[in-house]
Amino acid sequence: MNIIDLGLIDYKEAEALQLETLKAVTAGEKENTVYVLEHPKVITLGRQGGAENLHVDSAFLDAQGITLAQTTRGGNITCHFPGQLVAYPIWRVEKRPGGMKKFFHDMEEAVIQTCAHFGVETMRRPGHPGVWVDESRKICSMGIGVKRWVTYHGLALNVGRDVSLFQMITLCGIQGATPTSISEEAGKDIDMKEAKDVFANEFRKAFADSAVA
Repeated sequence: MNIIDLGLIDYKEAEALQLETLKAVTAGEKENTVYVLEHPKVITLGRQGGAENLHVDSAFLDAQGITLAQTTRGGNITCHFPGQLVAYPIWRVEKRPGGMKKFFHDMEEAVIQTCAHFGVETMRRPGHPGVWVDESRKICSMGIGVKRWVTYHGLALNVGRDVSLFQMITLCGIQGATPTSISEEAGKDIDMKEAKDVFANEFRKAFADSAVA
């Protein structure tokens, strides 16, 4: 696999790069690729909608310099911002043992182990893809798109303490869900570069069995 750090990158620019890579991976011209990055402030809507869970209007977003983007991933509404680790795996899943269920499980496992590295215990919540600290506090959101059995989009893991952008939405459309982060739970500021390095290592471990069946 190829894991590439894109730094801070505009949402639409990253989306275009995903689609370009998606074509190459689908055609067998490029190996499975994972982009790790941060986005400037953006609120995104999933294929299943989410506008009903946005608490501010477009004029307010414009005034704050926050982008609103419609996406092709699954899931509802979420947001991205500096201090949040975003990972986009462009990944062949067609013949991978366990299919999409195992793919989500392994993405969650990479996040769970990343959090554990920093002393933060997390969990899965049945019926709600992503990673949680408890039944209400969510630390990582997930939503993917799939074309011809190759994935794109991915996950967003809150690393820094400032998760205030979530105040503008109902997190993932789940009533009662509140955001938290590794830094908040660990009680200390976690460096993004270190978080990316740990995540890349844990992702490699979780997906080490990705050879075609």
